[in-house]
Amino acid sequence: MIGTVSVERKSRSLEFGIYRDGDNNLDKVQAQTIAQALEVSQRNRAIEFTVEDTTSRRGFLPARVLRSESYTVADGGISSNVHVAPAHDMADRDNLSAFVARTLDNAERSGAKSTWIDLIDHGGGDGGGLEADHGSGIMRADDIAGAIADGVAIHAREHPEDAGRRIDGVVANQCLMATEAFSYSLSRSGVRYLAASPETMLAPGAPTTVAGDIERHLDDPLAMARAIVKRTMTTEYGAGDISFGPAAAFDVIDLDRGKIAAMTSAVASLDAEIVHDARNRTVRAEIREDARTVDGMVRFTREAMPWRADRPAVALYDILASDGRLPGALRSAAANASSAVAATVLAHTESSGFEPFNGADYSDAAGPTVHFPLTGRQIDPWAPQIRETDNDFYKAVGADRVTRALA
Repeated sequence: MIGTVSVERKSRSLEFGIYRDGDNNLDKVQAQTIAQALEVSQRNRAIEFTVEDTTSRRGFLPARVLRSESYTVADGGISSNVHVAPAHDMADRDNLSAFVARTLDNAERSGAKSTWIDLIDHGGGDGGGLEADHGSGIMRADDIAGAIADGVAIHAREHPEDAGRRIDGVVANQCLMATEAFSYSLSRSGVRYLAASPETMLAPGAPTTVAGDIERHLDDPLAMARAIVKRTMTTEYGAGDISFGPAAAFDVIDLDRGKIAAMTSAVASLDAEIVHDARNRTVRAEIREDARTVDGMVRFTREAMPWRADRPAVALYDILASDGRLPGALRSAAANASSAVAATVLAHTESSGFEPFNGADYSDAAGPTVHFPLTGRQIDPWAPQIRETDNDFYKAVGADRVTRALA
């Protein structure tokens, strides 16, 4: 059993919400993120963690009893008012919004300057994340962002004196969630920063110790972003001769609404040029040839995984911009799109040969990915469970028309 202590409410700098969906095969291994939070709170008393953990591991109930445990962590201990309930569907939008509201409530009570949440579970890129085995499956990316906006609205309605509080940042401790589309939807929900990987993550994934890096750099976003990336990419799990890092690439993305609007406009302009120019068979073949030179993500395996069309956006746009065979307007639009996407990346690190993934090259995986299918088989290959074309960004930039033109 995990020991509990009574935590006296005091002023904090950071409220860090941990929303951990252990209702799947990652339950035990990802539980290390809870232990990390306890360690951080012992070292840094300015951080409080609001936790919702759906799990069947041994804890406040015996092992193999699936339930949801809610509590706070501060000063190296767990609050005495632990709430244990039947297992929540962690992929349900209403449950996530309730957690967001509760995290913001705690942030107000503790006087926190900033509020972040960490989403811990499986992820599926533009298809979404948070995969509950005994619930509604994968939550759409737009619904994740929508749940955050809903939770902010609930807190503002119930606490009008604190109506300006928001979720400042999201850590997506999930696979493939550094995408243009997720950035777009989170920005529209008022979130300012996204820390995520464009690749598969190896559980336990991004450590919750990044909360300490966030708290130390609340007034310096660039230093904060660099510290988060460094912490994640230098963390090692395992024991003895077996050790591994959690990610082959990791980014912190600035979701400033002006930057995201510029990215959206630039990508939409590029997509319009592609649709126009792809009517020429020769140009269409050249665009497809260029895109094929940029590998999709999930490069660690030869198995039939569905994310072959999720290409690093800057790398893809740079290839198009540098191809002298293409029309000038298309090349110019690609260069503008590359610059606009790159402007959203505060910090990144990628591995040139991530050992657990058999030395696959990730040197182009800087910044978010874009879903860019070139064949019919790459369009929503895991539908209906995951639909990467079913999101607001895909529609806003005309990517559906690009897909019809190229695939």
